[in-house]
Amino acid sequence: MTARLIDGRARAARLRAELAREVAQMRADKGVMPGLAVVLIGADPASGIYVRSKVRACEETGMRSDLHALSDSTSEAELLALIARLNGDPTVHGILVQLPLPPQIDRARVLAAISPDKDVDGFHPINAGRLATGQQALVPCTPRGCMMLLEEEIGDLRGLTACVIGCSPIVGRPMVQLLLHRDCSVLVAHKFTADPGALARQADILVVAAGVPGLVTSDWIRPGAVVIDVGINRITRPDGSSNIIGDVAEGAADLAAAITPVPGGVGPMTIACLLSNTLDAARAANPEAANSNAA
Repeated sequence: MTARLIDGRARAARLRAELAREVAQMRADKGVMPGLAVVLIGADPASGIYVRSKVRACEETGMRSDLHALSDSTSEAELLALIARLNGDPTVHGILVQLPLPPQIDRARVLAAISPDKDVDGFHPINAGRLATGQQALVPCTPRGCMMLLEEEIGDLRGLTACVIGCSPIVGRPMVQLLLHRDCSVLVAHKFTADPGALARQADILVVAAGVPGLVTSDWIRPGAVVIDVGINRITRPDGSSNIIGDVAEGAADLAAAITPVPGGVGPMTIACLLSNTLDAARAANPEAANSNAA
């Protein structure tokens, strides 16, 4: 059996088109333009590429994007002062501080300084707590995108067994919470799990977010499972060329019913869900506009 590829690019394009329509309606009806402020510190090439793609996606959807590019010598106090200004700016509905940060800046303090209502990455402790307790929350973008792909592929997830490999606060932990909220039975494997393959083989849904290229081999996958490969790993060959691979080994998903490709699976959904979170934050800040759109 050859696994069906879950097209994240196509699903993200549909979501972005839907968001563009909703943004246009919000702007026309209430004059509210959702705004995202992106803070980039330093000149890391990968971060720069990712930030530019976010800014471009915002503009294509009709949202305003403000890029604050700071030097890698920026102090923590300077960054916190900028965040405080953005928190108080009513035209900014979402704030994103691109990670990683330089060593002189404490990541936890910075993320906690962002207003939970503008935390479109979903990393603030208050949003993590809201998600864990089943309240309305801004959800981290990658897990949110994974859930959209799963629900489109499977439909009702109730009663299914899911295994999440990886327990980072960015993907693994919120993914577990989202699956629990859909009434799945959830298994979690991490670097100290004695036999992660044994857990994975029990799963109807396998979400792999370990950051280890080729970790999941064919004997880890239950026949007919749906596999979400979150891993994005750049592999450099001896000749200097490189390619991107996931956490699931090539050919390992032959037993699966469906799998996300790498690239082209989860990645496009992450940016689309960032836009969706920004629109959600703008609605929450402008309830009259939100009610108008809902009508």
